[in-house]
Amino acid sequence: MQGSLWKVVSPIKPKLKFNQRLLGILQNRLYSTSEDADIVVIGSGPGGYVAAIKAAQLGMKTVCIEKNSTLGGTCLNVGCIPSKALLNNSHFYHMAHSGDLASRGIETDNVKLNLETLMAQKTKAVTALTGGIAQLFKKNKITSIRGHGKITGINQVTALKEDGSTEVVNTKNILIASGSEVTPFAGIDVDEEKIVSSTGALKLSEVPRRLIVIGAGVIGVELGSVWSRLGSEVTAIEFMPTIGGVGIDGEVAKSFQKILTKQGMNFRLGTKVTGAQKDGSTIKVSIEDVKDSSKQEVLECDVLLVCVGRRPYTEGLGLEEIGIEKDQKGRIPVNSVFQTVVPNIYAIGDCIHGPMLAHKAEDEGIVCVEGIMGGPVHIDYNCVPSVIYTHPEVGWVGRSEEDLKAEGIEYKVGKFPFMANSRAKTNNDTDGFVKVLADKSTDRILGTHIIGPGAGELINEAVLAQEYGASSEDVARVCHAHPTCSEALREANLAAYFGKPINF
Repeated sequence: MQGSLWKVVSPIKPKLKFNQRLLGILQNRLYSTSEDADIVVIGSGPGGYVAAIKAAQLGMKTVCIEKNSTLGGTCLNVGCIPSKALLNNSHFYHMAHSGDLASRGIETDNVKLNLETLMAQKTKAVTALTGGIAQLFKKNKITSIRGHGKITGINQVTALKEDGSTEVVNTKNILIASGSEVTPFAGIDVDEEKIVSSTGALKLSEVPRRLIVIGAGVIGVELGSVWSRLGSEVTAIEFMPTIGGVGIDGEVAKSFQKILTKQGMNFRLGTKVTGAQKDGSTIKVSIEDVKDSSKQEVLECDVLLVCVGRRPYTEGLGLEEIGIEKDQKGRIPVNSVFQTVVPNIYAIGDCIHGPMLAHKAEDEGIVCVEGIMGGPVHIDYNCVPSVIYTHPEVGWVGRSEEDLKAEGIEYKVGKFPFMANSRAKTNNDTDGFVKVLADKSTDRILGTHIIGPGAGELINEAVLAQEYGASSEDVARVCHAHPTCSEALREANLAAYFGKPINF
């Protein structure tokens, strides 16, 4: 993923001439002051709202158009935030119900789940955070318009409102941050009650006795883990031979599967779903082996969760009318400064090429707006981390072993298990390990992979090291507080550089 940003942001180069960005800037300087805004942002998800705030901070008159009733997009409303609330609190319940607390000397009787209260706490967190964005918009004097944003001219966006009315905004620049939506599964109709998407899985009114998850990627294992902890018998069906989705290191994926299986989740890998039918209160799911279609089976469940990924939300934006063609996956092609083929129209986040991650969209929003104002535009996509928020967590950045082997890069490996880490040991939370991959000749860190306690926090130290081109020796020689789980990261770097860690 290193090298030209073209290779990362867009596999299809828009037909832009070298001087078009400069032309676009010059055109912006010549626009009359009668424009309603300097920039209109379509969408208020992590990419959109952060871009809007940055634009306002840089002195741009900013308008943000959002189709939903609350700000924050999928992430805050029906994605990252509510799922993490359920993951956190379901873990507490599991600790109490499974006897984990008792093993620590904390005895509890008659442990019960109040699902209504659990969901209410999730909703409270979502409400607070979406309301917080509204306050930030007010603080930064950003105009927020409710409606579906449609580009009706090179310098015009129209908000189509629920009551049928419209509001037209004339602007110098347009930034598309429309995000993504759940990818439908052909032949299976989602009703968000018995057959649910990730949105429905976040608000089930009762714990299903049997839950089948189609897809064992990030969203599938996270939501499957939530309901498994709360008492559901969960089976995840995955087309690929490993869990965890794209980018996860193979060794980590195998360890991850073993740990989740030990926790009670079931996996059917190398298996595809061919259909699902309701039979009274039961759902019958037809599956077959990916390599041998003669191996067929029907599984039964009470709730079916469809988690086969997300797709760009790029319909109804008026792109075709102004000459912006989408690629074969429905994404908007952009150049290295996030321009579309129309110089003053930009796009970021899930609707362009690259991983569909909230923090990726946020960074793109910031540098895109800075670029519009004449600043430099750069993101190293090899330094964008990924995290799975189960317990233990999984976090990684950079290349996996599979990537390095495929690219013919010679590397060395340093590993350290959490069972040998003093803080993890005292916390009785020792599943997992840290794995560091470094260039064999230069010692530069190429990738870091963590499965274990707090991996989502620990991985950011690795991101910082990799962003600044650190070697494994650099991290190994930096003092880390004792006792902390971060020492496992240091030990893995010691192993990569010196050939062996200190404490294992």
